[in-house]
Amino acid sequence: MTETLFHLFETAAKPVAPYSHAVEADGWVFLTGQIPNDPADDDRPLPDGIEAQTRRAMDNLGIVLENLGLGLEHVVAGRVYLTRFDEDYEAMNAVYEGYFPADRRPARTCIGVTGLARRALVEIDFIAKRP
Repeated sequence: MTETLFHLFETAAKPVAPYSHAVEADGWVFLTGQIPNDPADDDRPLPDGIEAQTRRAMDNLGIVLENLGLGLEHVVAGRVYLTRFDEDYEAMNAVYEGYFPADRRPARTCIGVTGLARRALVEIDFIAKRP
């Protein structure tokens, strides 16, 4: 059993609450859900529309993975939270699926919620496994 590591990265999107960007234990890496806030300018408004917000949230997760020395190929599971489930589900999926090869998509749950931080339309979290 290895020591639990708590990661907070300067280049990742600024946390909107008290959390670590990722926590690592025994080769498992739990990435905190990312909303579409801009890592270069936390004061910038969130992007317009579900497609742009999904891309930004996925890219924010990519930054965390990169800081960990990992990539999307190490992701084994994810959860997607949508505030407008019926309206945005298909469009979010169209963006999301472009990040993974068809034969290497992680397990996933998608949940409709009543609200997210900063009134985001989407939040996504991941579980990754070190090789």
